[in-house]
Amino acid sequence: MTSALYQRIDGSVYRHIYIVGDLHGCLSLLEEQLAKVAFDPHRDLLLSVGDLADRGPDSVGCLRLMNEPWFSCVRGNHEQMAIDAVNEENIPRWLRNGGDWFYALETGRQEEAKSLILRADNLPHVLELTTREGKRIVVAHADYISDDYVFGKPLDGYEIIWNRERVNSALAGRYTSISGADEFYFGHTPVEPAMQFANQFYIDTGAVFGGYLTLRRLQ
Repeated sequence: MTSALYQRIDGSVYRHIYIVGDLHGCLSLLEEQLAKVAFDPHRDLLLSVGDLADRGPDSVGCLRLMNEPWFSCVRGNHEQMAIDAVNEENIPRWLRNGGDWFYALETGRQEEAKSLILRADNLPHVLELTTREGKRIVVAHADYISDDYVFGKPLDGYEIIWNRERVNSALAGRYTSISGADEFYFGHTPVEPAMQFANQFYIDTGAVFGGYLTLRRLQ
């Protein structure tokens, strides 16, 4: 993973666009939040900061969201651990981080889960959304590891899904804006409540750890 994969989304074709924090198998919590906002799958779009599976009650159900035309997601470190493990690489790391659900599945469901995980290998590291009003919003799992955003800039994909240096500095009171876009949304590091530092928003509010699921409207 020497460079990040980028994807662009034109927000003008949607009514509302929402973004959700790390799901980690908490599908029922997502369904509750979408019902509250009267989410319309025919006109609205849901963006995810990644980490669909592991630790929670319905990893397969959350991975199935990738099949939905109203859903777009960036790659999280848990997607990457799962991809590596089903390719017989570093299985113990995934098991230590909540991947045991996969090995407990019956054969048919495990085959479905494996195909979904392999599909996750097509997920971008970075999503760039342009809203109807012309706002540029960037989504990545852990961090956009540059202080200047440029679509297609080569970056280390591993760092985008794992790095906590920026959020740790921000929590310690040291933060500046990232240039090149209006807003940046990240998950990965549980915070409570959701936090904003300059133009960076951290929206993993620890749903799977007894916290709650954060859903924000972007358009």
